[in-house]
Amino acid sequence: MRGLVLLCGGAELGIHTPEGVEEAKLPSRPGKADVDPLLEPGDQRLVVVGDDADLSAVALRLLRRGRLDDTAVGYVPTDATSQVAGLWGVPADRAKAVDVALSGRPRGVPLVRDDAGGLLLGHGVVRRPRGVGYCDDTEALRGEATLLEVRPDPAAGADTASGGLRVTITRGKLLKRRRTFTGRAFQLGGADVVPESDGVPYPRAMSRWTWYRHTHDFRLVLPPTSV
Repeated sequence: MRGLVLLCGGAELGIHTPEGVEEAKLPSRPGKADVDPLLEPGDQRLVVVGDDADLSAVALRLLRRGRLDDTAVGYVPTDATSQVAGLWGVPADRAKAVDVALSGRPRGVPLVRDDAGGLLLGHGVVRRPRGVGYCDDTEALRGEATLLEVRPDPAAGADTASGGLRVTITRGKLLKRRRTFTGRAFQLGGADVVPESDGVPYPRAMSRWTWYRHTHDFRLVLPPTSV
């Protein structure tokens, strides 16, 4: 097995590194100066040990460098509540997760971008949205809601021109009412909100926000029994 393990934010692999596998210690949510020098020409396999925000940060560098198609990425989550792991069936057991990340086969999963230059791989949130929201051409929200959540859709096909997102809108506090929509893009406009992508709030409030499926998928290494 060969690959480069990226230990993010002080994470440790927790098991003996297999032969041919190198490690690199990176900060939380690594950026251009951390990730880009580690990218090699041609096909490459990276293993991210960290949380969903760390994985998303690495994916963003692959997107910016045009390396989505030739880089497979394994994931060893350090957060037991990882939305990415739950969504795609990444093993909770550390040893199994490492084995899958290094020896499993990559699968294209929807990569969700936003119109502010970021992306999400697991879970996007807008708390207390108020305004009008559309999932493709379908009106999904008019008025107020308690919570708006966006995730990549595991049921989406390989055609990046359609589908890719699953949007859930929750209304009510005690008696919660939820509606779910699927499509390629979700647009929200109205009162200022602070969107969160993979647990990271956007630095300022926004009156308009869009999440949409990218034209290239993210090559995430998954077990054969995953969703």
